[in-house]
Amino acid sequence: MGCDGRVSGLLRRHLQPTLTYWSVFFSFGLCIAFLGPTLLDLRCQTHSSLPQISWVFFSQQLCLLLGSALGGVFKRTLAQSLWALFTSTLAISLVFVVIPFCRDVKVLASVMALAGLAMGCIDTVANMQLVRMYQKDSAFFLQVLHFFVGFGALLSPLIADPFLSEANCFPDNNTANATSRSHPFHTSRVLGQHHAGAQTWSNQTAPGLPTKDGAEARVSYAFWIMALINLPVPLAVLFLLSKERLLTCPQRKPLLLPADELALETRSPEKEDTASIPPKFQPYPGHEDLFSCCQRRNFRGAPCSFFAIHISAALVLFMTDGMTGAYSAFVYSYAVEKPLSVGHKMAGYLPSLFWGFITLGRLVSIPISSRMRPATMVFVNVVGVVVTFLLLLIFSYNVIFLFAGTASLGLFLSSTFPSMLAYTEDILQYKGCATTVLVTGAGVGEMALQMLVGLIFQAQGSYSFLVCGVIFGCLAFTFYVLLLFFHRMHPGPSSDKPVGLENSECYQR
Repeated sequence: MGCDGRVSGLLRRHLQPTLTYWSVFFSFGLCIAFLGPTLLDLRCQTHSSLPQISWVFFSQQLCLLLGSALGGVFKRTLAQSLWALFTSTLAISLVFVVIPFCRDVKVLASVMALAGLAMGCIDTVANMQLVRMYQKDSAFFLQVLHFFVGFGALLSPLIADPFLSEANCFPDNNTANATSRSHPFHTSRVLGQHHAGAQTWSNQTAPGLPTKDGAEARVSYAFWIMALINLPVPLAVLFLLSKERLLTCPQRKPLLLPADELALETRSPEKEDTASIPPKFQPYPGHEDLFSCCQRRNFRGAPCSFFAIHISAALVLFMTDGMTGAYSAFVYSYAVEKPLSVGHKMAGYLPSLFWGFITLGRLVSIPISSRMRPATMVFVNVVGVVVTFLLLLIFSYNVIFLFAGTASLGLFLSSTFPSMLAYTEDILQYKGCATTVLVTGAGVGEMALQMLVGLIFQAQGSYSFLVCGVIFGCLAFTFYVLLLFFHRMHPGPSSDKPVGLENSECYQR
């Protein structure tokens, strides 16, 4: 039957849980991409300036990181994992419902912080459950999992687009000109608007700023539609909980007679615990949460390459996921600035194009991952990112190549995370903390590089955007080369080469 037959057999055996884990990553993608296109409407709704609304992005990314780290606490048993996924996906629907009622930027930041915690929990738990379920065959299923992130991220701006307000709710030109002289950073640097929002009106409603007009009501429908679209996901998790008979608590032992209590005193506590708990409530061996991973007992006898593999793999994803977040956040701002000066409407298609090709890349990677080794896929992706950023830098005055380069970046960045996760888990023989460390490293990169690029973009201008991309791409390639080196050093039964010849049959990791 070959590789395809084995993969299809595994999918049929675990069809319902696999579809459920894929669907929760659709919720993740739906929530990660809606802030960009709705940013102007949310500024109008909260009457906030650009520095204020930027805290909404920060709160979401920071809590996504915290959720990724804390999510490991809930993946010790199947029951904890599914209840965590149900709570997180339901919270995302509630966030979409509540956002239109947030009239203060602090309230909006708090709501997005809740969404970030839910997204981080989904990120860790769903990845870990698929790796635990499929282990050596997890690469294919991880590619599909991350395809659903791209699909949700592509769908979210498309849902919001018909409801976005085309009217300007910022101060008129005279007000903007007066305030911009006292504010060194113009709003146009990030939003491409020539109506700047200055500090003098950031805490109050500016003249001509609509408060409760039809435009705000229209964008509210977009959030409520996304809440309805996401609602079947927690229901699917609840249905899986019901099928696994995890909706009820495990039966407790009946009260014991004194003689029974005396007899139990001679039993080992470990045997008592494992005997009295149903299998689905028992903890999985290995793959601890981030805090448990840091305990000294887990490091006893581990070679230096064990730690180096964790660190170098996490640094690769720190760079690649950070580039994904930074590029999708600032490519619009780069396009509307000189020297390109792309129109606002045309520039608005760039983030959608980027996420569209991420989705396409993950779709194409699904069949490729069953025939190509994860290490080779990561190598092709990282080299492609570096080459694309170099070409974007060389042809920085070419609008057509900006669109072509955006599509190319989406393709090359699309499958990096699942391929790196499968490769690292394979090196470590599914022991250690690879999934938790890699998910946390990716979350840190997405938060830190967005902030770093934003600060450099503000201080040095639009050209620095591509320079940062080249630097981050080269660093990702350097860390990947180090990972290959540490793989060679690491003792283990696997003797296959990290990059190079492919097996004639499906790669047996």
